[in-house]
Amino acid sequence: MRVRRVSISNFRGISSGNVLLDSHSLLVGGNAAGKSTVCEALELVLGLERLYRRPVIDEYDFHRTHYRAADDSTEPTEVRIEVVLTDLSEEARRRFRGHLRPWSSDNNDFAPPAAEDAVDLVEGEWCLPVVFLGRFNAADDDFEGGTFFAHPRRPEGDYAEDDLGGALSPFRRDDKRYCGFLYLRPNRTGNRALSFGRGSLIDTIVRLESDRTGSLWTSALDALGEIDLAESTSAFSEIRAAVLSRVRNFLSMPASDSAIGVRPSDLTREHLREVLRMFIATQPGTYPVPFNRLSTGALNVLVFALLTYIADLRGPDSVIFAMEEPEIALPPHTQRRLVDFVTGTMGQAIVTSHSPYVIERFDPSQIVVLKRDDDGVLTSKPIELGNELKPKRYRQERRQFAEAVLARGVLVVEGATEVVTLLAIADALDADPATTYQHPDVAGLSLFNAGSDTNVPHYGPIFSAMGKTVFGVHDTPNTPLTPEQDTNTQSFAIHIDVGYPGIEDLLVTEIPPAVQRNFLTSVSTRSDYPAQCGQLPEQASDEQARDLAREVLKKRKGTESFAPLLIAECSRGELPTTLVTLLLDIHQHLSPLPHAENPPPPEDAPQSNDLGDA
Repeated sequence: MRVRRVSISNFRGISSGNVLLDSHSLLVGGNAAGKSTVCEALELVLGLERLYRRPVIDEYDFHRTHYRAADDSTEPTEVRIEVVLTDLSEEARRRFRGHLRPWSSDNNDFAPPAAEDAVDLVEGEWCLPVVFLGRFNAADDDFEGGTFFAHPRRPEGDYAEDDLGGALSPFRRDDKRYCGFLYLRPNRTGNRALSFGRGSLIDTIVRLESDRTGSLWTSALDALGEIDLAESTSAFSEIRAAVLSRVRNFLSMPASDSAIGVRPSDLTREHLREVLRMFIATQPGTYPVPFNRLSTGALNVLVFALLTYIADLRGPDSVIFAMEEPEIALPPHTQRRLVDFVTGTMGQAIVTSHSPYVIERFDPSQIVVLKRDDDGVLTSKPIELGNELKPKRYRQERRQFAEAVLARGVLVVEGATEVVTLLAIADALDADPATTYQHPDVAGLSLFNAGSDTNVPHYGPIFSAMGKTVFGVHDTPNTPLTPEQDTNTQSFAIHIDVGYPGIEDLLVTEIPPAVQRNFLTSVSTRSDYPAQCGQLPEQASDEQARDLAREVLKKRKGTESFAPLLIAECSRGELPTTLVTLLLDIHQHLSPLPHAENPPPPEDAPQSNDLGDA
């Protein structure tokens, strides 16, 4: 059983919207795009314990807190969340037969009704639509909510008109068991998952084991009921005797000493849920401590271990698992292992994340980009890479794509040298108090290495389709761009051909010769200086300095480029104008508020070669 579509109305920041999911899904989008809201919505509909909380929803669960009727003549606003479940097991189809509807994968919507007595479909598949409804009950001055089968409607007369859900039949707790829904929140994951509270991972394990062996809570209460510390500990026994002798002066009590006992619990299920703790010892060290005293990373690894347990208990492909930000306090290799496990063993994994180590484990077709506008309308769409981007290329660039997916904007460049150079210039602009500039790390700008100048235009439509603001920059190619490449460049908010055959030519042309001399002197003593380039003669001309600087830069390209070292020798006024202008223009596009243009420094302004003083 899998979630195919989630339709949300008037819930939290979402006024309306649909999210389509297919198999395992990774939800991505900017902050406040609605990722957590979608997960919370799923729990309201499918969660076994969620409706036991009081209140089920509150004022802030209604979009813009509009939960009351405008006047006596209008109905109160309802929260409505509909979930369509597909890939139903044979057992689920039998149990929910009267509530199924045909589903069309081509239209991602309900298909025309089948005959009343139809058992098989000519095309398409059966789906189970279920819905959560929540509202404010003015008569009780409280909120109410419940889950229902969304199909069919009951005949009139079988329900009261003011009943929540009205003509819909309740979707009860026993029905939800067939969904196998689990939800892990961020931050609270460890404390919540490893407690014995309702809906926790351990509670799920206790419930599954109880289905096989009988109630574990009953067994625990029986075992604890036999423990009396006053019987086994002399000090407590003496206290009991003293208390008994005094209490009997004022209260009639049985003659037996057992009239007073000292027990470790109230001996109720709810109290046990509150006080029971798992004690765990981790290395280094051997002494077990309560789980909530462990590190956050250790807690999340324990959560991973419990997930393997639940997967074994429920059987393969039988869990719908929603998880927010699994990367919290986990090293990259554990993030990858966790994601690989849930996608390999759960029936469906629905994950939100800001980690490229998580995102790279999902195929592009499994990544769903969420966007929410100012009116609260939520939209979703999968990532489309186009026909020209081969799977091999995507696999090679997974990490880059993952970071781009998380960004507000993407600057596509032609090589690794351009990436490190632009970042070095961005650092310099950010360090200059006289320049209004937001660093790419703050602005949410990701730099993407396309691999060549002719590849740059191709990525414009790809990132634009993701809803990103896209920029492109490259050298002057050896052959003009094709008409198709020219068309692709229209997807860029800014697209420039820098006018030079290589970035080294741009740098040595736009950076003053004096700076290049300082650069050559500085790098000549480095162990990785290209010896074949030789040294700059003492009486060398500016042209000789440019030629040697160009040669050295070309010998040290890529991620180990010397270009950032050249940028480090520049004052603010000595930075290459073409790239500075590009970065400031991108800053204007990404800034939430307009900024005044940065005037160039006066020609007689003091210059410094120390960027820390710039």
